Amino acid sequence: MRLLGVDFGERRIGFAISDISRTVARPLYTINVAEQLVDQVRVVVEEVDQLMTADDGLVGIVVGFPRALGGESNDQTRRVMAFSEALRTRISLPVVMQDERLTSHEAESLLAVQEKDWRRRKTRLDAVAAAVILQNYLDEKGEEN
Repeated sequence: MRLLGVDFGERRIGFAISDISRTVARPLYTINVAEQLVDQVRVVVEEVDQLMTADDGLVGIVVGFPRALGGESNDQTRRVMAFSEALRTRISLPVVMQDERLTSHEAESLLAVQEKDWRRRKTRLDAVAAAVILQNYLDEKGEEN
């Protein structure tokens, strides 16, 4: 079964998915969302429900955990914690956090190689960031086995 990667933002949420062996992550899509937490959670729950019914299903969700470069919490850290807690109450799958420091920068670098137009890159950035977050999680878990 697969893992879903989520890059949570106030305006957009990026989604990525692993392969069934949980070795490789790939970007799925980005969804524009309302600013209210309840609406953001509802959108993600709908996506999770849809992906769970697919043939390969889902085994868990990996949410990017934002921090300052020095590791300190910030306003976005608190928003993501509230989002993750609300998500845990609405779904039966495990929700884990993965450090997302510098993932947007890495995603931007990866996209810049493929797409020269920054406007097109921007529409895919959150999904690629979700894939980077998920891939980092998969790589760390692979090293533990």
